[in-house]
Amino acid sequence: MRTGNRKVKLLIGIAIVLFAVIKYCSSAETNPYTGKEQHISISEEQEIAIGLQSTPQMQAQYGGLYPDDNYQAFVDNVGQKLVNNSIAKKTGYQYDFHLLADAQTINAFALPGGQIFITYALFSKLENEDQLAGVLGHEIGHVLGRHSADRMSKQDLTQGLLNGVAVGIDPSTAQGAAAIANIINMKYGREDELESDDLGVRFMIKAGYNPEEMIGVMKILKSAAGPNRTPEFQSTHPDPENRIQKIKEAIKKYKTSQ
Repeated sequence: MRTGNRKVKLLIGIAIVLFAVIKYCSSAETNPYTGKEQHISISEEQEIAIGLQSTPQMQAQYGGLYPDDNYQAFVDNVGQKLVNNSIAKKTGYQYDFHLLADAQTINAFALPGGQIFITYALFSKLENEDQLAGVLGHEIGHVLGRHSADRMSKQDLTQGLLNGVAVGIDPSTAQGAAAIANIINMKYGREDELESDDLGVRFMIKAGYNPEEMIGVMKILKSAAGPNRTPEFQSTHPDPENRIQKIKEAIKKYKTSQ
């Protein structure tokens, strides 16, 4: 009887895994803006809706918006200049730029669909407009690269595989698999960051900004992280030194192609 139960559980587990894999593979498409093959299970309209719905929560989490209209207008102007002079303008996304009040957390991030944020803590450390363009260009790259939507599909696949293992084999095995999956998904996160750096350089050059200043941004981030940084393989972000090397390569590539 127990053997029969094990076989039934194994078959159910296999079915769960197959469903997750088929669903993931059927969502394959080529990003029209980057040419990269991705797995996306939501539309651009759904990305925009997710971003707009999540914006109030993100603002509240970082203390609301910074109370200076001039600084906000400055961020808006730089962001829109990047959008209007690049392929980002040809997308259906709604690009809005938010300067957050948080003066302690050095951060910038993008929600699906075009909502882009930078904290005052990071904004105040930037030395010039070009560095701000580097930060915002990188975040526009995340939106245009559809990285959040792609990550959602990968997480759905991972969860389906883990559920199948837990049902078909045993939960303890699933826990070990989850640790491995977490490291693999971090690697995808690092690849997204490098692609956004590359796109950011491209957008900066198109808008007339000095892409060398993105290297200055990396140095600011490196200094802020301090000496006890998390090893790269345990982080969703590449080491700043590795990013600097890739940025230099991107600068050479896009300047040569002009």
